Amino acid sequence: MVSGLLLLYGNGAVLYRVPLTWGQNKLPWKLLHAGLMLLALIFSIVGLCAVFDFHNKNKTPNLYSLHSWIGIAATALFALQWVFGAGVFLLPCAPPSLRGLLKPLHVWMGGGILGLSVAACISDLPSEAVLGNSLGVLIVAFGLVVMRILSNQNWQRPDSRPEDLVYTPLLQEENE
Repeated sequence: MVSGLLLLYGNGAVLYRVPLTWGQNKLPWKLLHAGLMLLALIFSIVGLCAVFDFHNKNKTPNLYSLHSWIGIAATALFALQWVFGAGVFLLPCAPPSLRGLLKPLHVWMGGGILGLSVAACISDLPSEAVLGNSLGVLIVAFGLVVMRILSNQNWQRPDSRPEDLVYTPLLQEENE
């Protein structure tokens, strides 16, 4: 679950903020962002299925802890975010005005989901274990670094290329 909801998600979220991507066509980075997020979502769902199977086999009640509630909320919001993000930003369905309107909400929700993911990850760590405490500190540090990168206005991708400002359908060739 940490691999999906935290590491892949966090790296996918900051993908547009890497200066290496700024001078290049946005479409490959958009596809990589969507792919990393989809992979993170799949990892999260597989993790949830494994937990439910484990609990059911051992006759342990499901969804009884704060950890499970936060994890379910993070995964459900993440699934909604991915579906709406793909529909609005990846597929040629939404007009540019709608994408411009929803982009700040998409970024804000992404940060919120990351915060929920960090909370879910650290809420189930054993509190008296050195390894658990160390992992908790690293999880919080990773979340803070990602949130700092996402909130830094100087690290926003400049949309200065004309082909990035004009929306072309995902499946359309670039050289047509």
